[in-house]
Amino acid sequence: MARRLFPGAWLRKPHYAQVRFSYMRMKYLFISWLVVFIGSWVMYVQYSTYTELCRGHDCRKIICDKYKTGVIDGSACSSLCAKETLYFGKCLSTKPNNQAKLGEQGNLSELVNLILSFADGNKDGRVSLPEAKSAWALLQLEEFLLMVILQDKEHTPKLMGFCGDLYVTERVEYTSLYGISLPWIIELFIPSGFRRSMDQWFTPSWPRKAKIAIGLLEFVEDIFHGPYGNFLMCDTSAKNLGYNDKYDLKMMDMRKIVPEINLKEIIKDRQCESDLDCIYGTDCRTLCDQSKMRCTTEVIQPNLAKACQLLKDYLLRGAPSDIHEELEKQLYLCIALKVTANQMEMEHSLILNNLKTLLWKKISHTNDS
Repeated sequence: MARRLFPGAWLRKPHYAQVRFSYMRMKYLFISWLVVFIGSWVMYVQYSTYTELCRGHDCRKIICDKYKTGVIDGSACSSLCAKETLYFGKCLSTKPNNQAKLGEQGNLSELVNLILSFADGNKDGRVSLPEAKSAWALLQLEEFLLMVILQDKEHTPKLMGFCGDLYVTERVEYTSLYGISLPWIIELFIPSGFRRSMDQWFTPSWPRKAKIAIGLLEFVEDIFHGPYGNFLMCDTSAKNLGYNDKYDLKMMDMRKIVPEINLKEIIKDRQCESDLDCIYGTDCRTLCDQSKMRCTTEVIQPNLAKACQLLKDYLLRGAPSDIHEELEKQLYLCIALKVTANQMEMEHSLILNNLKTLLWKKISHTNDS
């Protein structure tokens, strides 16, 4: 019996070893494929999201070559190319054709004077040809034009200078309204609901959050039917807002803030089958006219409603108990605002003032404000 059991056992071992070897080989191949895939994806993201103009060394070389040959000039050229005291921090624009349009502005002559004043980089009272070339290149960037228009507003980053199609702004300490940056591979495994809750853990104290929120409300007020028309916020995400060490809100990325007249031109001839086809950016939505299969031009939700949607969880988390209920009520009234509603402008002003007053009354006596 012992002799018969032994051969049987011996015959089973190679089969087990073979199965184990196949499993280990498949596991090894899968891991190798995964490493190659992840590595390739990281390289693709790294290089596909930055054009040549957005790579610091190449960008600097191109601009400085033009400056040294007298093609362009500007207030930041000397610091960038001669003194070498100016360094690249964060590149926002990767698209060289992000063209701005002035549109039919009522204050066009004032706007031209404003641009000429900024274009005079050395403040000698005239705009040289190299300075004019730099200014023209910058005017192809819609966000630059908006920054020039809003330079006297507290929540627009200050323009410190320019050189060619590069412009320099003040440094902002905190470059996102809230949240924490995680590697994308980790993001894949975090449920979206939990991620939203986690973002709110990494925020300042509530009085400081209230001050930042007031800044956003004031910015919405600044771009709502101002002297140069109405501007629309088409991406009201936390990553586009920042704040300084005094907790004053600063707009970090203004590329998706567009003149209303421009948006109407962009979207009026867009074909559509549903309202989902009538979206510009992430937040500017119009309706699809099913009879014409074309997008309408009136944006559904005003800037204030989108700002309040962003601020809802941000402000309600940790809000003092004595104002929590009223604050929640005002925020939901704000979110419900529609552009098409009767007396929208009156409701807009009333809700905006109510929110600002409620927050200021609560924080005006605190050190954090």
